[in-house]
Amino acid sequence: MQEKPGEMTTLSQVMEKMRHKGYDHEFKMSDHGRMQSTESNKVFNPEDLKIVKTFRFEGESDPADSNILYLMEDAEGEKGFVLDAYGMYSSHEESGFDDFIKKIPVEDREEQI
Repeated sequence: MQEKPGEMTTLSQVMEKMRHKGYDHEFKMSDHGRMQSTESNKVFNPEDLKIVKTFRFEGESDPADSNILYLMEDAEGEKGFVLDAYGMYSSHEESGFDDFIKKIPVEDREEQI
């Protein structure tokens, strides 16, 4: 597959571009099984967030390099991201992470990101 000029191919390239668009802080699972913003410390239930874009990266030589980047927003417009290694290499050991992510509504904004 031939790359197009300006095409983003690496996780770091995508994260840098998204940082400039305001997706510059992380949402993490809290001890209470909910998502928490590292910026505002607000705590969210799945219905309080929406996934606006998902990027998947597959390691060419090491399956442990497989990552998924979720871009998220809350109802008030706070933007952030969740980064996870996927498959058997998942980097989230918190109980309920996978179930929590699956419950967040998806609103794909392909042309706006």
